[in-house]
Amino acid sequence: MSEKRVAIVTGGSRGIGRGIACALAGQGFHVVVNYNSNAAAAEETREIVGDDGGSASIVQANIGDLEDRQRLVDFVKTELGRCDMLVNNAGVAPSERRDMLEASEESFARVMDINLKGPYFLTQAIANWMIAQKAEHPERQFRICNIGSISAYASSPSRGEYCVSKAGMGMMTKLYADRLAEFGIGVFEVRPGIIKTDMTSAVTGKYDKLIADGLTPVKRWGMPEDIAKAVAAVASGNLDFCAGQVLDCDGGFHLKRL
Repeated sequence: MSEKRVAIVTGGSRGIGRGIACALAGQGFHVVVNYNSNAAAAEETREIVGDDGGSASIVQANIGDLEDRQRLVDFVKTELGRCDMLVNNAGVAPSERRDMLEASEESFARVMDINLKGPYFLTQAIANWMIAQKAEHPERQFRICNIGSISAYASSPSRGEYCVSKAGMGMMTKLYADRLAEFGIGVFEVRPGIIKTDMTSAVTGKYDKLIADGLTPVKRWGMPEDIAKAVAAVASGNLDFCAGQVLDCDGGFHLKRL
């Protein structure tokens, strides 16, 4: 069983997830790096964590699949014996950007399964375990952090399913924050803006121009490390009274300006 605090980071093999895994390992967590298909990237993340003096495990699981989610939970229970923090980071964009008047039900179902249904029910499983752990170890602190998106409120009709999934995650954060507050389990959302990752690589030119033209007050791309710092702030416990708080990590995109 782990003497260290344990954090699960879904989609933790690369991009934002890797940044979060490294930041939490730096705070002394043993990090469970979940991945779906890129085992080599997950192993690289584990090596980076280890080179920096931290520790990590890697677990393959498609968060949108019930059996895979259960296998992830069972691994952490059996091998580590505790979970102090869950970071719901795994997410996908539509396989093909299509106008919402033409998008398919198959695409909608895939995005919703991974981006919303999976995190919702993984949180349910982990939250119930956290409640049990809290009863046995009242001195421990437990937190859940969801990685949302500015797409929760910014319309992108060419990827409507993604926007709907992230809007749902925003309400999911509120619901779990409300339900778990009585147990002292903090639930938060970090809401990234335009972040330089594999997901945004196909639209680099578009966003380079938009940022240069003033789309965001902070005129640069966000980096995975920016999101990781926000999650690390949640993990530190300094925000525990801010139940259900959304941290807009977007270079000021959310500001309304004239």
